[in-house]
Amino acid sequence: MVLPHSMPLVPLPLSASVGDDRMPIGDAVRVAGDSPVAAQLIAAIAQRSGIRLAHATDHSAPTESTISLRIDRDVAGPEGYELTVGESAEIIGGDEAGLFYGAQTLLQLLREGDTGWGLLHAKISDAPRFARRGVMLDVARHFFSVAEVLKFIDATSALKFNHLHLHLTDDQGWRIRIDSWPKLTELASQTAVGGDRGGYYSKDDYRTIVEHAADRHMIVIPEIDLPGHTHAIGIAYPELVESPVLNDALIADSARLEQTLPVKGEPYVGWGVGHSSVRIHEERTYDFVRDVVRELAELTPGPYIHIGGDESLGTPQADFDLFVERATAIVIEAGKIPVAWHEVGAAAGIAEGTIGQYWGKTTPEGTHAEEAAHFVERGGALIMSAADVAYLDMKYSDDFPLGLTWAGVVDVRTAYEWEPTEVLDVADSAIIGIEAPLWSETTHTIGDVEQLVFPRAAAQAEIAWSPHTAPERTWESFRSRVAALAPLWETAQIDFHRAEEIPWTDR
Repeated sequence: MVLPHSMPLVPLPLSASVGDDRMPIGDAVRVAGDSPVAAQLIAAIAQRSGIRLAHATDHSAPTESTISLRIDRDVAGPEGYELTVGESAEIIGGDEAGLFYGAQTLLQLLREGDTGWGLLHAKISDAPRFARRGVMLDVARHFFSVAEVLKFIDATSALKFNHLHLHLTDDQGWRIRIDSWPKLTELASQTAVGGDRGGYYSKDDYRTIVEHAADRHMIVIPEIDLPGHTHAIGIAYPELVESPVLNDALIADSARLEQTLPVKGEPYVGWGVGHSSVRIHEERTYDFVRDVVRELAELTPGPYIHIGGDESLGTPQADFDLFVERATAIVIEAGKIPVAWHEVGAAAGIAEGTIGQYWGKTTPEGTHAEEAAHFVERGGALIMSAADVAYLDMKYSDDFPLGLTWAGVVDVRTAYEWEPTEVLDVADSAIIGIEAPLWSETTHTIGDVEQLVFPRAAAQAEIAWSPHTAPERTWESFRSRVAALAPLWETAQIDFHRAEEIPWTDR
């Protein structure tokens, strides 16, 4: 691989050679190909440079002013692509996703020089390391509009993330319309942390998000967090939830943060955890779960539904086990694959094939490792979201104004220098990918979200996509390459954090 640090490619390609010359980009350049990627590429180049290229759907031979797009499964595998830029440019995708990811790489090659805009000459062959490359957005603690979620999808799919986990429910609010239980959005959606505005997605809103994500080859995973993190359900249907369990840590944290304690039937706007639970021995609870899962499954073309399962601190273990065994079975009955936080692995009888999401630390604590391993024993697999390296809501530094520190301070280098297969004692094949979650306790606006997500999401994207042993998979290489994305992010109006670790460039 020949890849100078000045090349602005993140994540690192499987193989790349580059030159100093450029293919000029101007009004005479056309994009040839009938893929939807053509229109997306034209729009992205126009946003970046102000130059709108012509679109030709014919497949005539490329000229010196053509960017050619085509699919050839003999050239690249799923999500893979080959890209060549010289006198002309060509992207060959193994499938539509590969063509899309090749276009994202091409956009990173688009630079403004002394003689105008051009594409750096390159020859790239690329394919992902992990099939599962995810980000999570918590819209429950703070609500974000459809337009804001679409912007988040655009920014993260450009880094070749292909899964969006939406944390749709929590103690502070319920964010998705469920027709069979209408009071959830009528009564339990109007609040957020700190008393900020709430909100919810109608079914048409949710479909818009799903379709926009699909156009960018991103699968949406909806999460309904159960049996804990369920205080908001009790605002709408008090018969479904238990009274809050006030543990010592919750009481102490609420006092320190000057936040009120949860009271059954009243909106909760603090961010304490572990106090809520649905009523596990009431059959009506499972009617509720079944209806919610059914309606979500009807709305969600992707294969997954996430049932949560984290921080059920007030729920007796036997009750917790009973609930998650039934809940995972309900997801299977609905034709979907259940996903759950790693605590659910404590239950012996979780549905076979359930996917576990590990959010413990890179040095596992307590029973976290055993809980995670149980998913594999039950025929499932694992998504790695180690909190002390992959949680995007941790502070960059102790004095950073946004974020928390309970899992540690996570600067950009810490976010980059970890290896998903080295955390747990399971076969490498059991790790299907990673996910970088953004919890929204401290993020009031989408700009706040972007400050915490970028540039650390770029670090997670490279861990998920690029070969772990590639010579350029180093911190020094990454910090130089990610620095060159600043102009692209600025054009997209992404409010990224200019971390001092990165030698940011302006062109």
